[in-house]
Amino acid sequence: MLLEIVSPESKLFQGEVTSVSLPGTAGSFQLLNNHAPIVTTLKDGEIKIAASSFSFEKEVADKFNKINEQTYTLNISSGTIEMKDNKVIVLVD
Repeated sequence: MLLEIVSPESKLFQGEVTSVSLPGTAGSFQLLNNHAPIVTTLKDGEIKIAASSFSFEKEVADKFNKINEQTYTLNISSGTIEMKDNKVIVLVD
């Protein structure tokens, strides 16, 4: 599935991922391929991204924490997410 993470300053990430875990205001949840459409809000926490490979722009690479070759995390203070047709758009603060 395609994941886009956008902040007010810039696009932080765009790429194909295998899963993404998010800190929802009603509890943490994970999205996988073919997940049902969803729109919800996010709270302060960590986004965990799993993919076979990663590519970051130099300007934003320091915002991500490497767990291993296939997993990175990003700390956020709040946000909104929409998933539809295997495309996830995350707006973060």
